[in-house]
Amino acid sequence: MADLIKITMPDGTEKEVEQNTKPIEIAELISPSLAKKSVVAKIDDHFVGMNEGIRFSGKFRLVTKGEDEALKVLRHSTTHLLAQALRRLHPKIHFGVGVAIANGFYYDTDDSDESEKQVAADEFPKIEAEMKKLVQANIPIQHQIVSRKKALKIFAEDPYKIALINDFPADQEITIVKQGDYTDLDRGGLVPSTGWIKHFALTSVAGAYWRGMSDNQMMQRIYGLSEWNPENLEAQKKALEERKERDHRTIGKQMELFFTNPEIGAGLPVWLPNGAAIRRTIEDYLVEKERQNGYMNVYTPVVSNLDLYKRSGHWDHYRDDMFPAMTADDGEQLELRPMNCPSHIEIFEHEPRSYRDLPYRIAEFGQMHRWEKSGALTGLSRVREMTLNDGHTVVAPEQVEPEFKGILQLIRDVYHDFGFTDQDYRFRLSYRDPKNTKKYYDDDAMWEHAQAALKRAMDDMGLDYFEAEGEAAFYGPKLDIQFKTALGNEETMSTIQLDFLLPERFDMKYTGEDGKDHRPVLIHRGVVGTMERFVAFLIEKYKGQFPTWLAPVQAVVIPVNYGAHGDYARNIYSKLMKDGRRIKLDNRDEKLGYLIRDAQVNLKTPYILVVGDQELRDNSVTVRFRGSDQTKEMKIDEFEEMINDDVANYSKGSEKVREMLNK
Repeated sequence: MADLIKITMPDGTEKEVEQNTKPIEIAELISPSLAKKSVVAKIDDHFVGMNEGIRFSGKFRLVTKGEDEALKVLRHSTTHLLAQALRRLHPKIHFGVGVAIANGFYYDTDDSDESEKQVAADEFPKIEAEMKKLVQANIPIQHQIVSRKKALKIFAEDPYKIALINDFPADQEITIVKQGDYTDLDRGGLVPSTGWIKHFALTSVAGAYWRGMSDNQMMQRIYGLSEWNPENLEAQKKALEERKERDHRTIGKQMELFFTNPEIGAGLPVWLPNGAAIRRTIEDYLVEKERQNGYMNVYTPVVSNLDLYKRSGHWDHYRDDMFPAMTADDGEQLELRPMNCPSHIEIFEHEPRSYRDLPYRIAEFGQMHRWEKSGALTGLSRVREMTLNDGHTVVAPEQVEPEFKGILQLIRDVYHDFGFTDQDYRFRLSYRDPKNTKKYYDDDAMWEHAQAALKRAMDDMGLDYFEAEGEAAFYGPKLDIQFKTALGNEETMSTIQLDFLLPERFDMKYTGEDGKDHRPVLIHRGVVGTMERFVAFLIEKYKGQFPTWLAPVQAVVIPVNYGAHGDYARNIYSKLMKDGRRIKLDNRDEKLGYLIRDAQVNLKTPYILVVGDQELRDNSVTVRFRGSDQTKEMKIDEFEEMINDDVANYSKGSEKVREMLNK
């Protein structure tokens, strides 16, 4: 008789079943209709295929098509379907890993036949046709446990699979998936057969280093989509096209905002004049906002003595993310800074402080360097050199709550001016993990008090938030503001972090009203994160069509005939430039339609000013508004007032612009 195992059903009841009972058998006993809808089973946190044998006791649950986990299983299963089709078309192809991701899947491949090229996008129709044949064949998907020796023999011709097997712990079971004539490594928990995988599409290829390390082989990463129904697949295709249209790298190249060049260095973007104009506008705006909120702006060195980061703990905790230390001719070791906080602490400690100096607020657009893996570098969003809109406040413990509220209000005011609404973001209060307190700063009373203070402040301000245990920094709780990007991802835009550790490490103190030394609390804050990531976010949010106050070129002046109208166009250009507007005079010898289209499509300019004979006679300009084919003739002073009003209002509902558009 087979051994019995005990499974706990979702309603809490316990059942004894024979070991290797299949989930499909249990599902059919519950309900035949449930069995048809069940994609996979879960035993505790492990997926088990419907036709696999259950080998251990635990909590049992069936995952049906409507659940997110079921879609993840479908996408993972599609990676194997792709691999089987590729193996038939490219018999000598090698495989890395296949992964289900947020919006689809990918599989890393490498064709071992040097006479053949890597898989290209123009081969997708042929590959998809082969995949559909496998779907129609409805091939069962079965898992087996094999010995390490057998696994090495099965995959002897694939160096990547051999490397994976050799990395498995000696006592780890090795499971394989068999799908007709195709075999792969897999932990288990796929759809029952290839017939379940009906709606998919291959979308793109890209290079990817094996295991993400630049010293390794460059592989070919094939991306795809997979959904349960054709409607969702079409929606994903449209979303993918939208993401391509918003890709900040593509728009950045088109609008000449920035570039990267391996001759300069990977992950080291160069800001071109148009991109620099956007960045400078943001920086000037934020510096003024900070000044209005009591911050003192500073400049600190981009490189510091290594001992500073040893004292702060960065060298111990973040060494792998820091650049290698440099040794000067006098033996001093210097380090490119990964964080600005140690420098700001040194400013506070530069002279004795008392309670009258608190809160002590300093801010800086501090340039930092972090050693990101080359495979992770992406445009402006993942770089090795970045400039953080950084700020630190030193407060007495009783000032934590009001200062936290003030910082949060500053952040919300900035969001308002950039046109963000409450629907664009959500608040996450990040606490320590109560089940694993050893990895956090050791002061239970501090954590309880600090977490309660942040929660109380959020409640007092009437803000909705969600709580996330285990997301705090090791030195204190924090508030993270999570944005949904235009590409569908969620990222942290702003953060407010309490820090009780660095004041101890640096022996920070202030003199209290009682004349005694007291330990302050340090608050880290980033209003918009790094300039690089924030500008990337804005490019994708606006598709490059920046509001007038941010646009790199706010208006283009185009003379119909430069010989006849050039002097007049230059006068308009000079007049608006003196107002502080970013203006371009396009005097190229091209057709008028071409110049207008270039200003609209490539520069994405908010205003195009055309001047010809009539405008010269009337002392006017003909204005074409972005996003509209309509034009309007306006006096120069009238346009000047309108664009200045547009900029002064941060392009939010400017009455002058609305009036002009509606007339």
